[in-house]
Amino acid sequence: MNPKLEACLAKYPELSVCAGDIGRAFETMRDCYRNGGKVLLAGNGGSAADCEHIVGELMKGFMSKRPVPTLMRERLSRLAGEGEYLADRLQGALPAISLVSQTALASAFANDVAADMVFAQQVYGYGRPGDVFVGLSTSGNSLNVLHALQVAKTLDLRTIGLTGRTGGRMSEICDVTIRVPHDRTPDIQERHLPVYHTLCMMLEEEFFPE
Repeated sequence: MNPKLEACLAKYPELSVCAGDIGRAFETMRDCYRNGGKVLLAGNGGSAADCEHIVGELMKGFMSKRPVPTLMRERLSRLAGEGEYLADRLQGALPAISLVSQTALASAFANDVAADMVFAQQVYGYGRPGDVFVGLSTSGNSLNVLHALQVAKTLDLRTIGLTGRTGGRMSEICDVTIRVPHDRTPDIQERHLPVYHTLCMMLEEEFFPE
């Protein structure tokens, strides 16, 4: 078992029932990034905030500094004036997009077409085969997330769900469903955080070893 996952389970032993699915989620995201793909994320309310949080950990240094590769540093250094500045401050990124952030698009689509299709529309526009869509829903039944999952599956994206004990309809659609063993929304969201922190640390260690 990955040491980062072992540390998570030592601190949150109740998540041991999710260990296999956390491992499979890591492998799914790892394979996506190895093949040049990206991760799309969507959720509502506190889960929307979690989407932003996950993007923040993937797109910049989390537990390590992630210096840019030597070739990129050399290319930047040829720029007059600020090349070294740029090379010193850019960090390696694992491409991830939070679909909750597109305010103008989301409000226009909700007003003009259908509010429950806002995430699905973005998956249709951004998604490519081999990408990963991560849906967060404490009930597993959030309709806008389910629609996005259905579109993702149709486009040959891999799908991961973070939800609660029952899994809801999400567990029927996702390739991997991480069901934390709780039923109340705040309890579920509190356990989602160590799960996705662990995934982000495992991915960072995989692609940016120190």
